Amino acid sequence: METRRIALLLEYEGTRFAGSQFQKNARTVQSVLEAAIQAVTSESPRAAFAGRTDSGVHARGQVASFVTSAGHSPEVFVRAFNYYLPEDVSVRAASEVPLGFDVRRRAIRRHYRYRIQENGPRPVLERHFVWHVTGVLDVPAMRQAAAYLVGQHDFAAFTQPSAGATQSTTRRVYAAHLLRQGGLLLLDIEGSAFLPQQVRRTAGALAQVGRGRLSPGDFQQLVERATAGAASLVAPPQGLCLMTVQYQEELFEYEKREDIYP
Repeated sequence: METRRIALLLEYEGTRFAGSQFQKNARTVQSVLEAAIQAVTSESPRAAFAGRTDSGVHARGQVASFVTSAGHSPEVFVRAFNYYLPEDVSVRAASEVPLGFDVRRRAIRRHYRYRIQENGPRPVLERHFVWHVTGVLDVPAMRQAAAYLVGQHDFAAFTQPSAGATQSTTRRVYAAHLLRQGGLLLLDIEGSAFLPQQVRRTAGALAQVGRGRLSPGDFQQLVERATAGAASLVAPPQGLCLMTVQYQEELFEYEKREDIYP
């Protein structure tokens, strides 16, 4: 059989994973996916991911790919992988793509959502999916601050202090919205790509604006300042979810964006 590349649309709960990327002696999304690929194809290819998620971070629209000589149809791959995968990760769709397709470099837009629960009792059933903060946040001030994120900026302040030593910290943010939904506050950010911890540090800094500990002007200074790690409050991972990864090509037939902000 000819060698083929198969792209997968993945959904997973990050609670019991030590992140998406392979780690020696740790349970990761990549390790369980590659085990399923081996079980189905009797091959041991490396899976590539569109984006890296940290320990405890979830995904609804992660994209991965692998190379195989197996002749199964995309529909068969979906059913077979889901038979072998654990209950906290699922393949939503599969598609054959060109052999040279790079799921990370070909991505043009990524959408992350951070969920905050304000005030009220500490949640139990939702504890793995929200950041619970005490008090009521000043959402208008947070929206004013979030507007400064849009555009191309050096986001060094919103990443780990060591990140700037190994890569450029300039990124483009296309949209940043805050929406109240029931008892939740949803922060939706779309950009070309994101730095390590960028969304979590952004959520942490916006929460400080909502608490009155930072002004929107202070937040603007963080966006404009290139001091690595200046946004020091890293929001907890469980509130974060990778919602979608977009490409110029439509990889998956039924993929919809009904869950994006209005």
